[in-house]
Order: sequence, then structure tokens, then C-alpha cells
Amino acid sequence: MEPPAAQAESLVARATIAMRVNRLPIVVSGLILVVHPIVLRLEGRRWWCACGRPLLWSGNVHSSHNSQHLADPYSFSHVEHGILFYGLFTWLWPRMSVAWRFVLTLAVEAGWEIAENTNAVIDRYRAATISLDYFGDSIGNSIGDVLSCVIGFYLARRIGFWPSLAIVVVTEIVMLFWIRDNLLLNIVMLLHPFDAVKQWQGGA
Repeated sequence: MEPPAAQAESLVARATIAMRVNRLPIVVSGLILVVHPIVLRLEGRRWWCACGRPLLWSGNVHSSHNSQHLADPYSFSHVEHGILFYGLFTWLWPRMSVAWRFVLTLAVEAGWEIAENTNAVIDRYRAATISLDYFGDSIGNSIGDVLSCVIGFYLARRIGFWPSLAIVVVTEIVMLFWIRDNLLLNIVMLLHPFDAVKQWQGGA
């Protein structure tokens, strides 16, 4: 049996390791949140809308304000991202801690935001979807998208599978009638555009 002093030292060592492990997801998350806007700026994205007005919400997806302010109708699709990532990563790695699933979600979402704002993807959006006047997100909007994803992740963890699935389905239906676009249509049109869908989305 170890003497009391050795036991105490062992407990302190274990506690120190546990604290470092618990801190690591926070550090990595912070790094992602710092690197994300820096890379967007290096890609040439503006911090905010060129109009100079600090609007928190822009509701017209066909205007030049879309994707330029903190939130817009597409913010709801990013909430869906968070819900879907939580479900996917929980299914793939059930033993992974929630903290690391959150880090993975944050990394994928920030990575997509960076990829989405490359010239190649912007040109693809303009050619294949209704986003004819899309020239990339502002950094403020991209940060808002990541925060929306975080909200979705938190919701999924709090309310469980079936309520989360219901939110995704309702969101898809509401967005379809509201702006004639949603997460599923966005993916389909980006990968394999259909002229009939594009005309319908444009109001034809």
C-alpha cells in the first residue's frame, strides 16, 4: 500500500491530467473560432456588408444584403447543420465525449464556411443556383452561420432525436415555402442543378 503522501501526489497528478484533457477541447474550439475569420479575410471577404449599415437581420434572399449581415433566412439551415452533425457524430462515435463532438462540429462547419467562400465555390453557386448576385459571405455573416450551427448542436443535445428530427423537417418545409430554398435543395442544386427548379426558385 502506498504511503499517504504518495497517494496524495498520485491524486494531484490525475487531477492535473484530467484538467488538461478537459481544457483541450476549449482551447481547440477557441483556435477554430480565431482562425476561421482570419482565413476568410485572407480570401478577400469583407468584414461586413458594403452598405456600411450594421444590420443584424436581412430577410430578402434576392437582395445584395443576403449573406452580408449577421443573420438571414439561411441561418436556419445552419441550425440544421448543428442538429445533423450532432446526430451523425453521436452515431459514428458514441463513446466520444460531447466536448470533442462539439469541436468536430465546429471544425467541419468552419471548414465549410472557408471552402464556401473560395472563388471556385462562389462561381459554382452563381452558375448553378438562384444566387446570381452571390459574391461570398461577409465575415460577420459567416460567424453568424457558425453560431447558428452551435445553436443547432446545443438544441439536439438538449431535446433528443425525435424533437430534433421534427425541427429539421419543419424547417425544410417552412423554408421551401418561404424562400423557395432549403438545405436539401441547396445541396441538390449545387451538385446537380435542374433548370426547372432554378426557374421556380427565381419566381418563374
